[in-house]
Amino acid sequence: VQLVESGGGLVQAGDSLRLSCAASGDALNVKAMGWFRQAPGKEREFVAAINGVGTTYSSEAVEGRFTISRDNPGNKLYLQMNNLQPEDTAVHYCAARATAVAFRTAREYEYWGQGTQVTVSS
Repeated sequence: VQLVESGGGLVQAGDSLRLSCAASGDALNVKAMGWFRQAPGKEREFVAAINGVGTTYSSEAVEGRFTISRDNPGNKLYLQMNNLQPEDTAVHYCAARATAVAFRTAREYEYWGQGTQVTVSS
C-alpha cells in the first residue's frame, strides 16, 4: 500500500487548507485511516482518524476546526483544516491500517505517507 499526501502549504493564521491522501497498491488492505503530525523537536501526534464504518475521531487540539473525511470508492482521505493557527505548523502524515478499528497511537498503523508540510504564520 502506498500513501501520497498533498495540499500542504504556507498560510496565515485564520486561513484554511485541505489535505488529501491517495491510497494505491493493495487498497483492500486499507481499512481505518488517520492523520498525524510532527512539529520540529516534538513527537508525532494524533490529529484525526476514521474507522472502517466511517466513525470519526479528533484530538482536542483540532476539535471543531479540522474535519476528516473519506472517499471509499476513490481510496482517498481528506483533512479539512479551518482557522489554522501557528501551533498547527508541522509535517502532516497520512496513515492507514489493515483492520477497521481506528487508533490514536501512531504505532498501530502499518502504512504511512511521506508527509506534507503545513506552515501557519501569525
